[in-house]
Amino acid sequence: MSFFDNLRDIYRKVSEVESAIYNGKQDYLEIYERNLELEKEIEERTKELNLANKRMLTLQHIWDMMNASRPLHSVLETIVNSIQGELGYLHCNIIKKCMDEKGIYLTVLAQSNDISIKRVEKLIKTPFQTRKLVYQEDSVYAKAAAEKIIMQTVDIGGTLKSVAPDVSDNIIDEIVEGSLSKSIITVPLYTRNQHYGWFNVFSSRNELTTGETDFLTTFAQQIEMAITIAGLFEEVKEQAVTDALTGLYNRRYFEEYLKKEVTRALRQQQPFSIIGLDLDHLKQINDKYGHAYGDLAIKTVADVLKKNARSIDTAARMGGEEFNVILPGVDSNGAMIAAERIRKTLEEQQLDTVGHITASIGVATFLEHSDNIEDILELTDQAMYQSKRNGRNRVTLAKPVTETSWQEVAINTFMDILSKHNIPLDKEISEKLKDKLQNPKDDIPKEALFTVADMLTQTYNPLHHQGVMKSKMLLAVSLAKRFDLSKDDIDKLRIAMLLYDIGNLMIPAELLQKTTPLTEEERNHIKEHPIIAAREILKPITYIQDIIPIIEHHHENWDGTGYPSKIAKEEIPMTSQIILIVDAYYALIEPRTYRAELTPKQAVEIIKQDAGKKWNSALVQEFISLIDHDI
Repeated sequence: MSFFDNLRDIYRKVSEVESAIYNGKQDYLEIYERNLELEKEIEERTKELNLANKRMLTLQHIWDMMNASRPLHSVLETIVNSIQGELGYLHCNIIKKCMDEKGIYLTVLAQSNDISIKRVEKLIKTPFQTRKLVYQEDSVYAKAAAEKIIMQTVDIGGTLKSVAPDVSDNIIDEIVEGSLSKSIITVPLYTRNQHYGWFNVFSSRNELTTGETDFLTTFAQQIEMAITIAGLFEEVKEQAVTDALTGLYNRRYFEEYLKKEVTRALRQQQPFSIIGLDLDHLKQINDKYGHAYGDLAIKTVADVLKKNARSIDTAARMGGEEFNVILPGVDSNGAMIAAERIRKTLEEQQLDTVGHITASIGVATFLEHSDNIEDILELTDQAMYQSKRNGRNRVTLAKPVTETSWQEVAINTFMDILSKHNIPLDKEISEKLKDKLQNPKDDIPKEALFTVADMLTQTYNPLHHQGVMKSKMLLAVSLAKRFDLSKDDIDKLRIAMLLYDIGNLMIPAELLQKTTPLTEEERNHIKEHPIIAAREILKPITYIQDIIPIIEHHHENWDGTGYPSKIAKEEIPMTSQIILIVDAYYALIEPRTYRAELTPKQAVEIIKQDAGKKWNSALVQEFISLIDHDI
């Protein structure tokens, strides 16, 4: 082979090597570039996963808060701070759409606690959450709500100016120039198909990605759920403490609030007054015009109380046609002026069909008439009743507790019975009961009487619940007032309520607790307990002789089929009739050895069936109206 042939062969081989090296280099470069792209994509996907994880954690955080039943303002504050801190928004807030007599306005319910808002509020010299913001029909908020879509605007200054037109243009410009925010994203909020407000985020970006839109939509749904749950919770809470007919507070709330007011008054040594009001002639209104007009009269009283009450006063419907108002810091003189204003305003009301209505009102003052709240309630009640007895449509100021009250008579009676051993009672129990009467807890003799009466009942009826006697007493007294019984008769009823079943202590416990059907002889023996109470236990006590007939006849039926005397209708003392129906009701809703307790509604149905037979139909009607108010 010639020299040139060898040279060409070498050149060819070198070219092949160069070509192989070049091709390998290209392959390497392609692999390197692909690796760079993969690394970049992995980094982007990692960022997206981290962001998605943050969003999921934020949503989970909100869900946990809602399940914790935290107050709405607390949940919303945490929401806006979570999204602001975890997802990189510069500022977040939740704005509510409100309405008053002047029209629509906006208020900031919650806002994130960040540098941005602190700077803005320093410039405008007013916290945004204390401002009443303006609502404009051409604003981004109105457009987002009208179209039900998320909207983004870069006109931050114009948006701020639309809600706060009183802020000068110079201040608005200074806010915008010094802000890192490039846009505002507005998400309309709805709860129970009603427009509620807006969720706003101030972003450092001009663009709004699809993923971000999806997340903000989901996030807004969580806010809506929080608002809905909180709204439902508040409704349930309000229903638990308010009267459905009038919108006033109910007895439960009144009693709880009264405890707090007593504590405050004692701590500050500042009096407060209670106004007790009883609507006149409600029964006549119901009988003549129907219960719809009776309800109208009751609602009118409530409206008058609302309009005449100060913001710190508390008005409550106690049941039926009775109302109470607590006036913090008001002495008897001020309370009498307030009560007269209420009376006069009510008298001036003109109701459809019914015409004018009136009320009997009583006033008592804590720390002035007594430092015992039980006495104050009693005195208010007595003064109110005195107004009714003196002709109605008037205000009466309470008088101090009389030297001999019904409570003292009842305590003396129990002490007499226990001390003289007129009943077969274990000595240890007897001494314990006497100690409770002589040393009442919190110096409230009425509570001691209820406790003793319940404990005595439990000696022959172990299924009897402590506290029942107090409920019985309240119901019986409320019924007595419905029939305009005198104060003296009501006081006798109170004492009789405590003593009417005391004759059962003389009957063998095994007979009273028997689970199998009673024989005729056993039934007759049990029927003797009113006679035993009246003649064997109470007759020797001279100062309660006028109580004995009430107890002796508390098992007489309206149609004359009762016992022991088989008297009928008006021959039966009204106080005895009241004891019979109250006792029957509580017997039905308490368990017995031979049956389970009934529900209040079931008990009422049984009582209805015996109207006109076992008890006076008018009494049944008033009884049911009282029970319906509580169940």
